[in-house]
Amino acid sequence: MTMGTSFGPTVGGTLRALWRGLRAVMGDDAYDRYIEHHAAKHPDAPLMSRRAFYEAEQQRQWSRINRCC
Repeated sequence: MTMGTSFGPTVGGTLRALWRGLRAVMGDDAYDRYIEHHAAKHPDAPLMSRRAFYEAEQQRQWSRINRCC
């Protein structure tokens, strides 16, 4: 009897869905979502590089007051 390392389609699909969900919650997929949005809504405009996108997001997040009181 051999031990295989492949998961069934349900387990593999569940793991992929969990991974996509985790990336979305953590914001790790932001550049991928930006590319999809850009292709759909702004196909004629130049696409930002991953580095430029990261820097723009950092500027957006940290250029304003980030506290309640």
